[in-house]
Amino acid sequence: MERYERVAKAIEASGKRKAQIARECQVSSSAVTQWLSGESKSLKPESIYALAAATGFNAEWLAMGTGPERDSETNVGPAFRPQKRSRSYPVISWIAAGSRAESPQDYVSGANLWFESDQSAGEDGYWLEVKGTSMKSESSPSFLPGTYVLVQPEGFDLISGKYYIAQHRDGETTFKQYVYDAGKEYLVPLNPAFETVAIKDDWEFIGRVIDVKVTGL
Repeated sequence: MERYERVAKAIEASGKRKAQIARECQVSSSAVTQWLSGESKSLKPESIYALAAATGFNAEWLAMGTGPERDSETNVGPAFRPQKRSRSYPVISWIAAGSRAESPQDYVSGANLWFESDQSAGEDGYWLEVKGTSMKSESSPSFLPGTYVLVQPEGFDLISGKYYIAQHRDGETTFKQYVYDAGKEYLVPLNPAFETVAIKDDWEFIGRVIDVKVTGL
């Protein structure tokens, strides 16, 4: 059985639609379509593990076809499955949500504030405090000043509609929504009072926001 056939079997057995699988794996629906068709030549480890969690199938079997399809743990009902394991990540700095700004760079060594998350941001994951109001919106989601965002700095994909940390070549950074539309890329604020930025070669994405913590500030 080819990998795409194993993926198709797992998704079908889960009873979930492609859109739901995409949300749970934090990828686009087109990515799931490629998994199912065999067009995707490789699957990142985090996608394999996310798909395993979403379908109840073993990651090793999905990736390589070895081992049991499911083990005793994944055969039990959802109420009896262990919860995701939380991990603490340091608050290392702040990020501008508005006009780009230079965030402090004295990172982890001096971190004295840590927050837990059940999302996997990798070995070098970190939290940033949001400053500025460009990501404040009348509708959800909204990232108010004082909110903390968890950043995955490596191994992430660019997905239209998701939120990222972008760095300008002059060293300044900003927090915006990434939008791909009609062949062009943009950094988009949620607050309409702020300007959308067309992405050129002078921007680099240095992290994807995968979790949010509101502290009540």
